[in-house]
Amino acid sequence: MRFARAVSLAALFSATLAAQQITIRAGVLLDGKGGHVRNTTIVIEGSRIVKIDPSITNVTYDLSKLTVMPGWIDTHTHVATHFDRKTGRAVTVRDPKESAELAMLHAAENAYSTLMGGFTTIQSPGMRIDKDLRDFLATGPMPGPRILTSLETILDGTPAEIRTRVRRLAGEGADLIKIFATASIREGGRQTLSDAQLQAGCGEAHALGKRAMIHAQGAEGAKAAILAGCDTIEHGYRLTDEVLDLMAARGIYYDPHFGLLLHNYIENKTHYLGIGNFNEAGFAFMEKGIPLGIETFKRALAKKVKIVFGTDGGAGAHGRNFEEFIYRVRDGGQPPMAALVAAQYTAAESLHMQDQIGSIAPGLQADIIAIAGNPVDDITNVRKVVFVMKGGKVLKNVK
Repeated sequence: MRFARAVSLAALFSATLAAQQITIRAGVLLDGKGGHVRNTTIVIEGSRIVKIDPSITNVTYDLSKLTVMPGWIDTHTHVATHFDRKTGRAVTVRDPKESAELAMLHAAENAYSTLMGGFTTIQSPGMRIDKDLRDFLATGPMPGPRILTSLETILDGTPAEIRTRVRRLAGEGADLIKIFATASIREGGRQTLSDAQLQAGCGEAHALGKRAMIHAQGAEGAKAAILAGCDTIEHGYRLTDEVLDLMAARGIYYDPHFGLLLHNYIENKTHYLGIGNFNEAGFAFMEKGIPLGIETFKRALAKKVKIVFGTDGGAGAHGRNFEEFIYRVRDGGQPPMAALVAAQYTAAESLHMQDQIGSIAPGLQADIIAIAGNPVDDITNVRKVVFVMKGGKVLKNVK
């Protein structure tokens, strides 16, 4: 009797596991590391991939006419930025005139649009609203990408003050530390923090197990950040060969934003003009920054610098993050597969999350997207995301 009951329970347990299992048939599977296979099946249990087996043909989702790959990662975007619905003006920082509730609704809308565009993980540094959105999306039913945030941005302070602030942010739940080593491109990109200040910020971040993301437009600020042991250089439109060689030698990640970021600002000039340093001189700097960024990007490619995929997306860019792929391939000359891997395994590695996301392999999170057409053949196919799964849950399935 006990044996029969045990067998019955085992059968029920097996049936429950089978019910939780999801299978996806991929016509072309890009693994996120530059490899690909045809006509195979991904097996998912719960939130994770358990195996890849081409012999399985009875599947839950038949994506045999699509290109399947890991969900993309945008390592630098600003999910809370938006256009005011009444005035059309860009809201680039927390606006005290806007209610917290409305600000969060805008951020949630942008997060959803970004997810539907194929990005299952984003890093959104610099605004405190990101923390509540991060935590809500991680624990609730509302769909949105996995979010990492710095909570704030460090712009100044003595070395001691910077260390104190890093400790405070880490204690408040920051996933990373963001530091400005230089001014904005709209102000010429001059170095604004000393070597000692950067050493304090990055050193304290690492002591607390946090990564340090560095805004650095020019070579001087970037070099100081690299020598300080910081992790990623953002923007870097004016990096010299010396700095690029140093980055390659030390394995520093480079997150260029010469494409969607600047084009989005210019295309939406009327929405931004007159806000802070978004003035005529600032827009002139951005116009000049596009060819400078492209030229630097090409040299970084040639020197085999570790390049990740970030957009620095602001109002007007959310849900269009994939346009950066097209700029990198079309204008920057990056091979399509390399552009994709920059938003998959390399991006995950830069976040220290390569054992969780960024590729399709047993044990990893089932963050999976599918595209009509193959972006390796035509990069503009990144605009055709028709299937999105995050953590084993299907959130978009357009047939």
